[in-house]
Amino acid sequence: MSVSSASDRIKITIDGVESKVPPGINLIEAAALAAKEIPHYCYHPKLSIVGNCRMCLIEIGLPAKDRATGEPILDVDGQPRIDWVPKPVIGCGTKTTPGMHIKTQSTLIDDCRNGVMEFLLLNHPLDCPICDQAGECRLQEFATDYGRGYSRFTEEKNSKPKRTRLGPRVMLDDERCILCSRCIRFCQEVVNDDVLGFVDRGSYTTLTCFPGKELANNYSLNTVDICPVGALTSTDFRFKMRVWFLKETRSICTESSMGVNTWVGSREGKIYRITPRRNDAVNETWMPDSGRMLYRQVEDEGRITEYRIDGIRVSSEKALERAAELLSAEAPVAYVGNGYSTVEEQFILQQLVASRPGSVYFVAHHQKGDDFLISNDSTPNVRGALAVGLIKCLPKLDLKDLAAQINAGEVHTLLVHNQTLENLGLTSEQLAQVDIIYLGTHENRTAQNAKVVLPSLMVFEKDGTFINRDFRLQSFESAVPGPEGVLSDLNTLSCLNAYVRGERFTPLSLNSLWVSLAETVDLFSGMSFDAIPDEGQVIDGSPFSSLPFCE
Repeated sequence: MSVSSASDRIKITIDGVESKVPPGINLIEAAALAAKEIPHYCYHPKLSIVGNCRMCLIEIGLPAKDRATGEPILDVDGQPRIDWVPKPVIGCGTKTTPGMHIKTQSTLIDDCRNGVMEFLLLNHPLDCPICDQAGECRLQEFATDYGRGYSRFTEEKNSKPKRTRLGPRVMLDDERCILCSRCIRFCQEVVNDDVLGFVDRGSYTTLTCFPGKELANNYSLNTVDICPVGALTSTDFRFKMRVWFLKETRSICTESSMGVNTWVGSREGKIYRITPRRNDAVNETWMPDSGRMLYRQVEDEGRITEYRIDGIRVSSEKALERAAELLSAEAPVAYVGNGYSTVEEQFILQQLVASRPGSVYFVAHHQKGDDFLISNDSTPNVRGALAVGLIKCLPKLDLKDLAAQINAGEVHTLLVHNQTLENLGLTSEQLAQVDIIYLGTHENRTAQNAKVVLPSLMVFEKDGTFINRDFRLQSFESAVPGPEGVLSDLNTLSCLNAYVRGERFTPLSLNSLWVSLAETVDLFSGMSFDAIPDEGQVIDGSPFSSLPFCE
């Protein structure tokens, strides 16, 4: 949709009610701004317009003008006369002009919609009770709202393939396809992977992959998201859960620093799917397939769910007290943070460093980006660590400097937050020289060699914020509870800070923490967690635009 100020808007009339809308937007979007629905299938705001479903037919009219003078022609009551176009037009392919009149409801339009729905349902299987799309199916909804309620079709329906593999993650039920072509246009226009097309004609038209190709790109599941019916389904989600049972929670994908906005669908503490959440400033309405699979790590066999001292399971109180003892000792301390932790966790870690000074190490994790929604930085929040002052320079790719400190005997205790040190330039022999406190979600060699192990929560199990690569601060919410008895990373770090300072630990809330954040960090001055917009809030990234790598 075009962006315009209030002064740039034009007046149109929708069903007899005057509205102000941006000039040049299509009538589907204009009606939506006026809280009016124009039903549609093939139209999608991020794809080209093809106008092939005809469901969005409406009546339009323009003020009549004298051909000789150009002056408005008035009716007997003194109002401008409206010349209505004799036939209905498609709302998706018609743009707003000043003075335009629109009818989204009339006898003619109702007859048109009844006819379109009748044709769409001629060969469509009436299997809504077993269809994965039930509960979020536009065909089902519009058949109820705009259909006749009965069928005059008595001939035998055309049979088409029911379980066609389009790719490793997408299945096609061709009998349900209404030929809207959204999936075809997505592949052509968004990911530049032209693999889908229609073959045959008339009621035998079929969606298929081109010979020798398959729908296998890392964005293939977006075709499932935009399919308005149950034709395309996810092989990971199909037949697993009814969508009306799912609780949808706002979240952020942690696959890279893009900060893709997502919905996490869960029921009774179990995640069933992740889908994109629209944010035109970040990911529009798309997300990578790989980011949708991250929820599987929640129930991974290697998940750390218990507190340990020297490999023996203990209570959280004993483990935290032992960790605080190691940090409070006279021996030198070092900290290893990470770009997967939230702004709030990094802020508390910075407070812990201030209470018990020591060297702070941060590691950059790089991957091959795709110039779309996966960036080269595979962590979601390195910029958060810069913003709260936990690090003063861009992190390196390894911890060789820490290895040198350990070899020189300059580090005795090491607090590690969700990192596998053996993969970052340190050897098992070097790590055997220090007492490791490991705070993390999954087992690794560092956790196995740690003196104290403190389990932590995944992004789906906590609230917080990340700062993406464009310095957009974005909040997310917990979708499911964490493992029983496991403190949040925020409260674990806060507890360690309190113990080191000889104070009593009081659990933190995000709102109270943000009061301190706003007072301490200039970039967050005047902000609060609850006031962060759904689309995020851009902060000033200029202080970090030319930072050097850590020496």
